[in-house]
Amino acid sequence: MELALTTAELATVVGSPRRPSYRTGLAALGPAFVAAVAYVDPGNFATNFSGGAAYGYRLAWVVAAASMIGVLIQWLSAKLGLATGRSLPELCRERFPRPVTLGLWLQAEAVAMATDLAEVLGGAVALRLLFGLPLPVGAGVTAMVAVAVTMAHTRRARRFEAVVAALLLVVLTGFAYIVIAAPPDPAGLAAGMVPDLPEPRSVVFAVGILGATVMPHAIFAHSALTGGGRYLAGGARDTDPAHRRRLLRWLRIDLAVAMGVACLLNVCMLALGAVVFAGGGARTAASLEDVHGGLDTAVGAGAAVAFALALLASGFASSGVGTYAGQVIMDGFLRRRVPLALRRVATLAPALVVTALGVEPTLALVVSQVVLSFGIPFAVVPLILLTSRRAVMGHLVNRRLTTVVGAASAALVGTLNAYLLATLIA
Repeated sequence: MELALTTAELATVVGSPRRPSYRTGLAALGPAFVAAVAYVDPGNFATNFSGGAAYGYRLAWVVAAASMIGVLIQWLSAKLGLATGRSLPELCRERFPRPVTLGLWLQAEAVAMATDLAEVLGGAVALRLLFGLPLPVGAGVTAMVAVAVTMAHTRRARRFEAVVAALLLVVLTGFAYIVIAAPPDPAGLAAGMVPDLPEPRSVVFAVGILGATVMPHAIFAHSALTGGGRYLAGGARDTDPAHRRRLLRWLRIDLAVAMGVACLLNVCMLALGAVVFAGGGARTAASLEDVHGGLDTAVGAGAAVAFALALLASGFASSGVGTYAGQVIMDGFLRRRVPLALRRVATLAPALVVTALGVEPTLALVVSQVVLSFGIPFAVVPLILLTSRRAVMGHLVNRRLTTVVGAASAALVGTLNAYLLATLIA
């Protein structure tokens, strides 16, 4: 059965007052899988494996908490796109003063560059592990693949989502193989769900895990994927509340499955770091190359290859999603479009500089995830403000409890960031 439907077919079936069929439900899936790729990008590989190697299972609760925050935020983003037909950057431009919009755009571009750095470096490292390519060459290959993946969206959104979902499946398959070969300790993992920060240095890992899991650019991209006329009926936005609630049910399923897979993968990364490296003597996880070598030594060559292939698929998919998100940010905040090739060259510059200077890629990945964590409130706060306004959302406006929990999540991220700054200064 073909998973994708054309826009007209989707509008015809989804716009029907009858209960949607399972075919309609499958056709509605996709946007959350694109967003979920950002939650398992190479930055997650670096922070989760490093955190597991340094502290065993003790930071598993951070992964779980970050995933729960991510589910709430992505849900609000998906609902915003459905209710308004616009992306979060577009609504910020329309609803906020121009100086605020420009400030949000500048920080969003900075976050996008940090995202591109992590994703391109991850793909470059994977290509070096698999084929021995130099890092600058691997970065160029990853950038070109990202443009190709993003171009699929310009032809057909469903094709773009299918390509990204297929790459996510490669990541899932790779980790399934490794976990079967080196199963984690269930008791240790359960104990790690109790909140605990072993030492001040662990805050860096905690904030990095949070930044790698809750990705600001995924918030912008998700609202664009569910908006923009995706669920139009009869050429105009359907305002029937019952119809909208049916669509919301499918979006919940989409989000639950996609984010469930992302959470599972993040927990697997940290757990494997604990299994392979914690207390491993000379073996460490200071770099992705160390993870690859450690898996080869402790588990076998098959596990090392599976890791490298999963990292490569993650780099390709997340880089494509990052490029798409960059287009959404530029078009939404400024109503300007930049050619994909030009944007890719501009955002590739930091990765090329890092590789040329000989900076350890994994260190750059971890630092980029900390930077991303500081960008989360600048995406979450406008999202909460907009989804709590009935004039914007109509009958899909947030419940008061949802707004409170969202605000508390943003406050938690801000508190962790402030604590990290204080720790570094001290």
